[in-house]
Amino acid sequence: MPKGFRNKLHEVIYEADTPEGKLFDVILLILILISIITVMLESVASIKLVYGKELDIIEWIITGFFTIEYIARIISVKKPANYIFSFYGIIDLLSMLPKYIDVLFPGLAFLISIRSLRLLRVFRILKLGHFIGASNQLYTALKKSRIKITVFLFGVIIICVIMGTLMYIIEGPESGFKNIPISIYWTIVTLTTVGFGDITPVTPLGQFLSALIMIMGYGIIAVPTGLVTAQFMQDNKTPENTQVCAVCNADHHRDKAKYCYNCGANLHQ
Repeated sequence: MPKGFRNKLHEVIYEADTPEGKLFDVILLILILISIITVMLESVASIKLVYGKELDIIEWIITGFFTIEYIARIISVKKPANYIFSFYGIIDLLSMLPKYIDVLFPGLAFLISIRSLRLLRVFRILKLGHFIGASNQLYTALKKSRIKITVFLFGVIIICVIMGTLMYIIEGPESGFKNIPISIYWTIVTLTTVGFGDITPVTPLGQFLSALIMIMGYGIIAVPTGLVTAQFMQDNKTPENTQVCAVCNADHHRDKAKYCYNCGANLHQ
């Protein structure tokens, strides 16, 4: 394949900075939305009975487009494995296969709804520097806060075990707290302020303890948010763009970067 054609193909498919790249991604998103709507309509028996054939044709057309797109993404990079085994590469493959699988194993067409994951590409299409930068900062903040959040969740588990055990002792099987695991389940439901109402305490002491758990739940919900927000405010990363390296498929390059931070390849071939 001519080098110039491959570079142009890469620019259109992988970049959202050019008019051609944005147009390609917008068309891609529209097809994804049409595919999802088609799957939803096929799940309605009355609609499928009347328009089943038309919906199936639409799905095959979209599947054909995704197949061509997947092949084009592979041949437009110098190291196809970097794309094939990347997050988006796996998502693209999973969104393409269900229709073919349905031919061999009828009844699995609903798996096409996996294509909704491809809507994640909207972050590339809505290329606004501060949006891209903010999303990357949020990811970094979550990553840096993972140890604190893990310790916090471990503490919540301990609280649920202790409170669940106490409720089992206080209320007993006659109130629906048949065993400690069920009591712990009730504690988690109450602590997260979900409150299904399938199990309720009836004794005054049990109701008092449940009220404490509810109040505690409001404070616990705020802790992870505070941890991530604090880390988010500390980080001040350089704005990034949607440039994707044609050699190693690395993204999140800095604005005005000329070379890939991962392999050193020229980003503007």
